[in-house]
Amino acid sequence: MGQTRLRRPPAPADAERARSVAVRGGEAALVGTGGPEPVVPLVHHVHADGSAVVLLPDESPVLEAIRTSERGEIPVMLELTDRAPVDLREPIRALLWISGWLRLPDATTARRAAMQVADVAPHPRLLDLGHGATLVKLTPSSAVLADAEGTAALAPVDLAAARPDPFCRMENHWLSHLEEAHPEVFDALARHLPAPLRCTLGARVRPLGVDRCGLRLRVETPEGDHDVRLAWPQEATTAEELRIQLGMLVGCPFRQVGGDAHAQVDEV
Repeated sequence: MGQTRLRRPPAPADAERARSVAVRGGEAALVGTGGPEPVVPLVHHVHADGSAVVLLPDESPVLEAIRTSERGEIPVMLELTDRAPVDLREPIRALLWISGWLRLPDATTARRAAMQVADVAPHPRLLDLGHGATLVKLTPSSAVLADAEGTAALAPVDLAAARPDPFCRMENHWLSHLEEAHPEVFDALARHLPAPLRCTLGARVRPLGVDRCGLRLRVETPEGDHDVRLAWPQEATTAEELRIQLGMLVGCPFRQVGGDAHAQVDEV
């Protein structure tokens, strides 16, 4: 007799989710530098292949460790913390760890690297380079992603070959606005939840994330938190497609696109 198995809803690939975490920026810390606590950089920026530019205060012990090391570099781990777009009880939704070697470039290379970062992600502290701050570069050897979809080990070539999700830069603003201005949307989405969660007294449905494949929800209950993914009826790649897919999932009577509004769900 065959077994019935719940089919997991589609989700972005591991490398794509990792790239999205890196693009959003989040909070960063250098781990394993030899000090008792992680080192929080003034500025950080992760490139497509996982290499990173990190700006540190001139007095940071990390700089002295690099200068006095035998090879002129030290092994470190850059930890990126990805937080939910709204104030949740458990706000961390993903962690990305990039392991590699931290080096001090020459002054010309450092200025060029800072200008490249300023072109894509301007930050006022970049002006401190050479005036109380020093730039270092991280050459990656490997990366590990941990989120509600699972844990994955990635190589720099995997990161370089992937694209970030098309909505990773806008999702925080969009989801926080949706919860604040249209809470009825999440009441309507609750009908797609697994039966045990739908019937839990005091459960609250919160936005956790959105991507081309679907919507991620956090269900906060008196007994604990549960993450659920709702798949779009069709993959979305533009803001207009995202609006249409959400309308179909919510079941808006005015939607212009037909189709099955029933979503596959997966509690993770």
